[in-house]
Amino acid sequence: MHLSLAFVYNSPAVNTPSPCAAARAWVDVDLGALSANARTLARISGGRLLPMVKANGYGLGAIAVARALATADPWGYGVGTVSEAAELRSAGIDRPIVLFTPLLPDWVEGCLAHDVRPSIADLDALRAWIARSDRPFHVEIDTGMARAGFSHDDPDLVGAVGALLAGAPGWEGVFTHFHSPESGTDATELQWSRFQRVVAALPRRPPLVHAANSAAALRGTRYTADLVRPGIYLYGGGGFEPAPRPVAAFRARVVATRRLATGDTVSYGAVWRAERAVTIATIAVGYADGFPRAAGRPRAIELAGRVVPVVGRVTMDMTMVALDEGQVLSPDAVATVFGGLVSLDRQAEWAGTIPYELLTSIGARVPRHYTGPD
Repeated sequence: MHLSLAFVYNSPAVNTPSPCAAARAWVDVDLGALSANARTLARISGGRLLPMVKANGYGLGAIAVARALATADPWGYGVGTVSEAAELRSAGIDRPIVLFTPLLPDWVEGCLAHDVRPSIADLDALRAWIARSDRPFHVEIDTGMARAGFSHDDPDLVGAVGALLAGAPGWEGVFTHFHSPESGTDATELQWSRFQRVVAALPRRPPLVHAANSAAALRGTRYTADLVRPGIYLYGGGGFEPAPRPVAAFRARVVATRRLATGDTVSYGAVWRAERAVTIATIAVGYADGFPRAAGRPRAIELAGRVVPVVGRVTMDMTMVALDEGQVLSPDAVATVFGGLVSLDRQAEWAGTIPYELLTSIGARVPRHYTGPD
């Protein structure tokens, strides 16, 4: 692939934060912005929050994220594994925790040990939980996502499932998951109407009915029910209006520079060749840190107040960029992969992926540095 240096452009200068201790790459996490995004969602939706902190708080540190979100007084937190819940409990977090991966009978004891509310999506799991405990649980209804849950038109909902729920003191919640509320209202309205029919047909209305993710919560009170379950908006991504405050800035040090002549190549496979003499800077971030090797289109990062193109293949530990003519770097220069002049959403678009994947792909060897909350 050939990338023209015309991709380089100038942007207003910004103040680059001091490097994080002795790290080669790190993430600056603004917990104040995270809390502000949570308050925005609560204000617009009019509902109490059940924030998603799964996948290590979308890559930013589940414990720190959960503690910061406590300023918005959430009802509880959502996780994807029992071990994620155990981590929160070990840190002293005592709000309700809902496991949003459908319960398997083998996980019942783990849920009980860590006081986790399971999501129940099939008859075997429902029987296993009720036989073992009268603690709270939530029932998932599939209204069109086709991923998990009792189908909205499953006759068992008013048969065997309904009979079990009628006698289950721990039945606390029922929920569904919208597949595309950011794309328009027709599909979401269809799912919502299916969900409402199921709730009306169940033996009783449980205390907690919930459906709205970030996109649906930002539509106002239409889909709020008793709880809303925000995810990516909290973490500064998703391209929504109103725009969330940026939360994560992924940064890395410059570790080398060199001058290349016309025709010189960069990185594995020699897939990029200089059209003219150019200075190359090597940034200490690679795909092992969460900057993907594969890309949907040419990419760029912020360096010394400008946005400069990535050239050649991203390697495990390092990435090369072509500097603008006359651009001078200080000895302690720091690049920002996203969270500055290049947004999280834009970097994800260039990489041919979504902001969720970029955040959750940040490597374990990359320290997180926290500021805030407000």
